[in-house]
Amino acid sequence: MTGKPDSKVEIAKRHGRHLRGTIAETLASEATHFGHDDTALLKFHGTYQQDDRDARRALEAARLEKAYSFMVRVAIPAGAITGEQYLDLERIADEHANGTLRVTTRQGFQFHGVLKGDLKPAIAGINRSLLTTISACGDVQRNVMGCAAPLGDADHAAVRQVAEALALELRPATRAYYEIWLDGEQQVSTEAEEPFYQDRYLPRKFKTAVGLSTDNCVDIWSQDVGLLAIVRDGRIEGFNLLVGGGLGMTHNKGDTTARLAEPLGFVATEHGVEAVRLVAAIFRDHGNRSDRRHARLKYLLAEWGTTRFREEFRRRASFSLGPAVDLPALPFHDHLGAHRQRDGRWFYGVFVQSGRIVDTEGHALKTALHEIVTRLRPGVSLTAQQNLLLTDLDADGVETVERILGAHRVTLPARLSAVRRFSMACPALPTCGLAVAESERAIPAILDRFEAELEALGLRDAPLTLRMTGCPNGCARPYTADLAFVGRSLGLYNVYLGGGLAGDRLVDLYRADVPTEELLETVRPLLARWAAEREGAEGLGDFYQRLMGLRARRTTVTGRELPTVDLIPLEVSR
Repeated sequence: MTGKPDSKVEIAKRHGRHLRGTIAETLASEATHFGHDDTALLKFHGTYQQDDRDARRALEAARLEKAYSFMVRVAIPAGAITGEQYLDLERIADEHANGTLRVTTRQGFQFHGVLKGDLKPAIAGINRSLLTTISACGDVQRNVMGCAAPLGDADHAAVRQVAEALALELRPATRAYYEIWLDGEQQVSTEAEEPFYQDRYLPRKFKTAVGLSTDNCVDIWSQDVGLLAIVRDGRIEGFNLLVGGGLGMTHNKGDTTARLAEPLGFVATEHGVEAVRLVAAIFRDHGNRSDRRHARLKYLLAEWGTTRFREEFRRRASFSLGPAVDLPALPFHDHLGAHRQRDGRWFYGVFVQSGRIVDTEGHALKTALHEIVTRLRPGVSLTAQQNLLLTDLDADGVETVERILGAHRVTLPARLSAVRRFSMACPALPTCGLAVAESERAIPAILDRFEAELEALGLRDAPLTLRMTGCPNGCARPYTADLAFVGRSLGLYNVYLGGGLAGDRLVDLYRADVPTEELLETVRPLLARWAAEREGAEGLGDFYQRLMGLRARRTTVTGRELPTVDLIPLEVSR
């Protein structure tokens, strides 16, 4: 608590009658968009109001209103759906959105280009498919992440079960969602309607994940709260409880930070869900509600310190919090290609560039997936790297998947370069209201250039995570990557270096305000040194850290940093 006045969003939540506002009235009207307070509440229902930013200037010159549309996000705990649900979502995208599906970095699906008149049919259709959009956005627990790989062993199955239980435990209880989108009977808003979230919900978004000590595919250190399952001999012994991660910050604001989560302690398996609920309750009661730039849990941790936070947790807990288990660096798997499940069947991971399932010239991914799912009826799982797993296949099914992908010119995982395979990008322009630069539309050409350069250097298969975002809010997790380009303004990016696949350290600002066309040139000398001097399978981030003197693992990066480019000699030493 700061003692300062609540932000406008806090006031909108408090007066919103448990997320009702005037959403239903505006939906029924001829208006093309919603007012400020309702747009704040709509996020809790799983949708953001956006507009076509490419068209803004022309529309403004013609004195016309913005070209409004909506992004709708589906919350899918641990990313697992059925083939039938996938086909339902594909149909909704065709009928009510722009015809594409986008896998999110939190294992959900997004629809883009939904017009106001299609908003209710789209959300109702999602619910008819036994999925939901509630809590996919907003100041609540977001989609709960968990390893998407259906390996069938006890630890992976347990992770999925805990993720699903956690999603249910902290899902908003308000009936507003059912009243507005599913024509449920209207009820009077009362305090009893939201026993946990009350009338103000959380101060800010609350991102959670259930991870494994054998695979950090969910980027556990980037979460507000992580349950890191300690796996020994194929069984989960309990969870390291990690708190205070979060990758959003603001350019030139040194008091805003990207931060990795830190261990709070160890909890028994049966107390994992309650432990996350307790952390959320502390955040609810003590988080900053006056300044949304400082409203994430990580700022409360920074203000209080871990010791005070741990004491408050123990004061509220009915179970013991032990010391966290020391662990080596966590391995990482992207689960692409063919893998055997414990039941003898197979799953197959398909690479999806920037998560966008769409047909483009010479690359008909959407058509290929439709044909595969229609013919084979596999399960579908979404990964934190924006890729898609086709599950429960027989051996012939794997061959069929590869044949159909090949027929539609979809690159098989074995043929991907490392830089493309491990790349991610946020949507950015023209839809995201926060974007200041390109990302998804720019990264294909950037990857083409990097692929050619790395091929020439003999680094085609060298581990390299390249991530790009159109603003500093970190949606594609750039601050844990080997190499990241973060938008500063149209055509200009900050270049960051020093993370890696493990996701357990943050980057340095390498150079600021680099034009798009100079991104490769900026790091070309460093790539040449990496090619000449790398040790074994050393990744670019590891190599950079070695050049910088193998410093302690960096866990915080601010919005105001000094570039390191002049600290590294770029001449090849051998």
